[in-house]
Amino acid sequence: MKIGVAKEIKNHEYRVGLSPASAKELVNNGHEVTISTGAADGIGLTDDAYIAVGAKIASSNEAIFAESEMVVKVKEPQPNECKQLSAGQLLFTYLHLAPDALQTQLLLESGVTAVAYETVTGPNNSLPLLAPMSEVAGRLAAQAGAHCLEKAQGGSGVLMGGVPGTEPAKVLVIGGGVVGQNAAYIAAGMGAQVTILDRSVPKLRELDALFQGRAKCIYSTAEALEQHAAQADLLIGAVLIPGASAPKLVTREIIKTMKPGSVMVDVAIDQGGCFETSRATTHQDPTFMVDNVVHYCVANMPGAVPQTSTYALNNATLPFAISLANHGWKEAMRRDPHLLNGLNVHAGKLTYEAVAQAQNLEFTDPKSLIA
Repeated sequence: MKIGVAKEIKNHEYRVGLSPASAKELVNNGHEVTISTGAADGIGLTDDAYIAVGAKIASSNEAIFAESEMVVKVKEPQPNECKQLSAGQLLFTYLHLAPDALQTQLLLESGVTAVAYETVTGPNNSLPLLAPMSEVAGRLAAQAGAHCLEKAQGGSGVLMGGVPGTEPAKVLVIGGGVVGQNAAYIAAGMGAQVTILDRSVPKLRELDALFQGRAKCIYSTAEALEQHAAQADLLIGAVLIPGASAPKLVTREIIKTMKPGSVMVDVAIDQGGCFETSRATTHQDPTFMVDNVVHYCVANMPGAVPQTSTYALNNATLPFAISLANHGWKEAMRRDPHLLNGLNVHAGKLTYEAVAQAQNLEFTDPKSLIA
């Protein structure tokens, strides 16, 4: 199979879809791998690193989209990239379609077969291709929040861990999944007073055992959210419904009760955000103010640490990329129902139900396409 890796063009996105090690694995499986020139500059690798493992170099992204049977990326294709995709082509990347009607429409019009990293499943309802970036984003959320609390960034001027004789920052994490657990881990490590809200009692038990008193684990109710948000210096939104739009749990009314200069980090922004006031921002212009509260809503947080993120992502995606290349998408999905859950779009049909519901579009059962 001809596999192409496009250079990411989203604002301050430096990750790359295939590392040289991943490219070598695909070459060793008999596939032709082509990388857009400069695609790995952001992680400190030159084109020569890919040539050394048997990959080819394309002069532009346009050549990648025109000549590849499978295009591997990191972030969702931008509108001009969607228009370069074609029927019969396979796209393997993050998509986050539920809140993005334009991208959905363009992918449907292209006729492409699009497999989304974030909806590929694993045992016990896990999301193995989302997990590594959720780990990165969760850890970054506490780090970014601490920075935004600085007075020069618009924050209240509270230090996360305080110093002897002063109060540490109060950090509220909404959601105890991969993002929330990692955010709480870093915030607690910085010395903050951490509270985690979640609706799963087994998850709360798991987190309570993990943190051993370094974080309070509270069952999430509307009252608990209102009470703890009003006290928080930093609120981290870490809520996920796989493939679907994030619920707007933090309302404008709750935000109005928060302390001036407090900070909100919406890690769910890729799925539309879990704060009523959220709108996607970039690493170039990451924050905005609403009701004297700093909002950090960067839609590609792991792009800030592209070396760590690229290798962590490739560790997870490589086995699935090899399967798609070796067997073709239909046979690969017949063999692995978890990979089938990653199919979002095929030949003008929308094949992920949560996206169809979010955008009021017709849904096609992906099982019918591989029968």
